Amino acid sequence: MKIAIASDHGGYELKESITRHLKLSGHEVADFGTSGTRSVDYPYYGAQAARAVARGECERGIVICKSGIGMSIVANKIRGVRAALCLDEEMAALSRRHNDANVLVLAGSRTSPQQGEGIVDLWLVTPCEGGRHGRRVAMIEDIEKSQIPNPKSRTRENKRKNSNGR
Repeated sequence: MKIAIASDHGGYELKESITRHLKLSGHEVADFGTSGTRSVDYPYYGAQAARAVARGECERGIVICKSGIGMSIVANKIRGVRAALCLDEEMAALSRRHNDANVLVLAGSRTSPQQGEGIVDLWLVTPCEGGRHGRRVAMIEDIEKSQIPNPKSRTRENKRKNSNGR
């Protein structure tokens, strides 16, 4: 499986460990950085990995920052991505079975390399159950597709602009 991976400085060491583990397990890894522990802006790296998944260049993605929260927010801004922050194997399995998550988010400060390997291994082999969960995933995709401006709010915005002479 081809897997996109990225981290910021807070997740760099876990990323390196997970990357080695994935390669030893026979996976192809597309590493979107960062390349060290010097402070960097996580949105840049997380968005690159998430976009690779959304475009179909990678089958799954893994993004890591110190808490996992920032990378989770960033990845979920990319249309077609369902990113899940997983702190243990149970969360990883549920994110796949119930939500068909295609990007795994890990917390560098809360996840040891051994824990991370277990979470990643389970996440990669767990299928989505479909059924009622598939219906809900489809609803999430429908919500994502409908994110176009509300015509009423657009009308109010145009009125406000026109009253200001712009």
